[in-house]
Amino acid sequence: MGPEFMTETPDDSALDAVLNAYQLRARITDNPQLCGRWREPEDAGPRAYFHLVDQGMCWVESACLDTPVRLDAGDLMLLPRGTAHVLTSEPEPGPDDACFSTLLCGEFGFDGGGRANPLLDALPDCLVVRAVDAGDAYRSIGTLLRSESHRHDFGRQAVMDKLADALFTMAVRHHLRTDPRRRGLLAGLADPRLRQALDAMHQDPGRSWSVAQLAQIACLSRTAFAQRFSETIGQSPFQYLTVWRMTLALDLLRNPRLSVASVAERLGYQTEAAFRRSFKRIHGSGPGRYRLGGALAA
Repeated sequence: MGPEFMTETPDDSALDAVLNAYQLRARITDNPQLCGRWREPEDAGPRAYFHLVDQGMCWVESACLDTPVRLDAGDLMLLPRGTAHVLTSEPEPGPDDACFSTLLCGEFGFDGGGRANPLLDALPDCLVVRAVDAGDAYRSIGTLLRSESHRHDFGRQAVMDKLADALFTMAVRHHLRTDPRRRGLLAGLADPRLRQALDAMHQDPGRSWSVAQLAQIACLSRTAFAQRFSETIGQSPFQYLTVWRMTLALDLLRNPRLSVASVAERLGYQTEAAFRRSFKRIHGSGPGRYRLGGALAA
């Protein structure tokens, strides 16, 4: 028998642990003012895109969309995999109606970069948040961000970027509350049994976990747990644990008082060599290179 339908929303502690580990860094890159008939193509890129409509409206066309999507003032679109798309005043050629629109465009990633990010992988190719549906908190942050874009005070860019960070978190929360088509890590966090095992790994990543121990926490047989975990999250429990450890390693390695060996020990590795191999496999380069440069190639 397959797993029951998952309807729960992840509790705050589970989602907070994930968001804190995969630390978001958003950046507003453009604030275009557009009038009349216009088309603005955006090539595919290594980072995720987002667009917030400040005034007016726009349409978005992309291979990941069945039909063009209209965005109105306050609406947000996220493209977590940096998919190519076109912003336009109209989806079909027509008369110039002199429509005036302003947008806030940007990109976001996570500290350290790297190749593995289960949070981004769990999001759909395109995520739209409508201001009218997203609640007062989302609208307040969106309004602050749009208002800040019109100011020219000291620290304007930093304030906008921080507000965009918050808007992303609210967009993820809105997605979890309103869209039952969850996948990957977000589907796992919404499954009450798998969430127990995920919480255990998040809270004690250095423990020498076995599938049997995690299955017991999830109140499932070893076989049922391993199958349910892999089918829901898209990784085996051990693969997920490795990625989680390597995510935490990025933060630990920023501390110059911690040697690579001590980081390896904290995260449950018996030898420094084993830790280095895992780090390079997940992130594409060794911990020494990351420590020197402070970032990894996305």
